[in-house]
Amino acid sequence: MSRIVNLGAAQMGPIAPDETRESCVKRLIDMIKQASSRGCQFVVFPELALTTFFPRYYEEDITKMDHWYETEMPNNATRPLFEAAAEAGIGFYLGYAELTPEGRRFNTAILVDGNGKINGKYRKVHLPGHSEYEPQRPFQHLEKRYFEPGDLGFGVWRQNESIIGMAICNDRRWPETYRVMSLKGAEIIVLGYNTPDLNTSGKEQNHLRMFHNHLTLQSNAYMNGCWVIGTAKAGVEDGCMLIGGSCIVQPSGEIVAQAATLEDELVAFAADIDICNMPKETIFNFARHRRVEHYTNITGQTGAELPDHLKL
Repeated sequence: MSRIVNLGAAQMGPIAPDETRESCVKRLIDMIKQASSRGCQFVVFPELALTTFFPRYYEEDITKMDHWYETEMPNNATRPLFEAAAEAGIGFYLGYAELTPEGRRFNTAILVDGNGKINGKYRKVHLPGHSEYEPQRPFQHLEKRYFEPGDLGFGVWRQNESIIGMAICNDRRWPETYRVMSLKGAEIIVLGYNTPDLNTSGKEQNHLRMFHNHLTLQSNAYMNGCWVIGTAKAGVEDGCMLIGGSCIVQPSGEIVAQAATLEDELVAFAADIDICNMPKETIFNFARHRRVEHYTNITGQTGAELPDHLKL
């Protein structure tokens, strides 16, 4: 008998800088209610789902940005979301900015089970952008200023009759992200993203941004024999356009559900988790076909390096 898990991608429209946590949580709860009415068992919310994408703002004194971070989870503002999801029996992924008791800052996501209990935590590893103000940019992207690289690695957790792994935004562009979790048995890999629709000159690049977004999700779902859910924050947020395209991808690499708007929107699909077995056991039978002795460059260096016989 197949393992069917009803998955949901709960896209959010823009969050204004002055929108409260309580308002954001209400929007998330509304989508939990929709998910419940559609039989969803697990829902993926975006990266930084409780605030505007604040790394677009430069502040010399980083502590003046503390109000964008959560110091505990759940807290007074987010507890109603945990309670609503538990009442509906729905697990979820939630992205937010984390400020630890030691003063460390991370771009974080948590995995919450159908009883409203935190089952896992992930901190974003591949931070894009820059750390200092760059005047040539129409919008800043200061993740390297406001976050440390994640220190928890790529974990996987048993939930909803499956093995779930987490990533965040730019992590989706790195094949190592998916491969590490797939080697740990991941059957569903979930991530939220906030991706701008402009390059540094301000020229629109939607045809490539969306193409690359889906390319990374689809190709890695196929190459790792797993379901992938990517959920966006979308629309014009404080003057900056964010792409949408939230989707659910099956292990064949095909998109089976995709958002049609740039607003709050839930898309859902009844996923057969057991179809992960075919590519894992045949096309990409890692145990039979991988040859790790030839992959040492992947963990032995970061940037590209010419082999000695090609150096001038």
